[in-house]
Amino acid sequence: MTTPPEAESLRRIAEALERLSPPAFAMPDFADADAFVWHVSPDHLQPVAQVNRVALDLLVGIDRARDTLVANTLQFARGFPANNALLWGARGMGKSSLVKAVHAHVLERAPDCALKLVEIQREDLPSIGRLMQHLRASSARFVLFCDDLSFSHDDQHYKSLKAVLDGGVEGRPENVVLYATSNRRHLMPRDMIENERSSAISPSESVEEKVSLSDRFGLWLGFHPCGQDEFLAMIDGYCAVYGLRIDRDRLRAEAIEWQATRGSRSGRVAWQFFTDLAGREGVRI
Repeated sequence: MTTPPEAESLRRIAEALERLSPPAFAMPDFADADAFVWHVSPDHLQPVAQVNRVALDLLVGIDRARDTLVANTLQFARGFPANNALLWGARGMGKSSLVKAVHAHVLERAPDCALKLVEIQREDLPSIGRLMQHLRASSARFVLFCDDLSFSHDDQHYKSLKAVLDGGVEGRPENVVLYATSNRRHLMPRDMIENERSSAISPSESVEEKVSLSDRFGLWLGFHPCGQDEFLAMIDGYCAVYGLRIDRDRLRAEAIEWQATRGSRSGRVAWQFFTDLAGREGVRI
């Protein structure tokens, strides 16, 4: 039996309306996972079964930033006031790894605290207000994590973030703190700031509007390029954890050659070298 043309048209209209008006947001069971990823269209929080992270002890050369972020996160998890944190500086020095490692460390130190890690992508920042409303209604506590946060000259996403962090009538929920990583302390290129000063009608006002976003972060944790001793210490730490035994002189020579060919030293480069070395030595990681 064939479907009448009118019924088929009504069915297609109904499907189109459902796509335009997705189902209401359903709060997940936060006991199912320790970490979630925020998605839009439709809005939902996706549980992460296993977070991709390294142990806190393997992050070498960032002791001050590590201790400061651990203390801030612990006091937040225990229900006390805490600051938003901006982790900025050299690429590959463990900014995002530190956030994830600190989250795991705090769960071990304070297992009774319902601390959840929620990742939001930079392009989804316009939806952050909706996400905050959902998290505000929960009894859990949330570290909202935005990795590689930065803005170009025509990017308006920063206004959404500014309004939620400290502005607006409601402000930031008491059970939410924001940790962001960036290669830039003021979240925008230096030449963009200089162009604003030289070409804007009111240069100081234009610059202040944009750089004031970083002022919303009570903690600024700087990450700087590591030296050779720190680079080798990172590799030694990986070897110890994964049980890779190798002649020390050979390890040092190959590691120095590796970083020379890459033209840089960082935690990321150290891990890449160790991955190559473990594969050649037949060690699983």
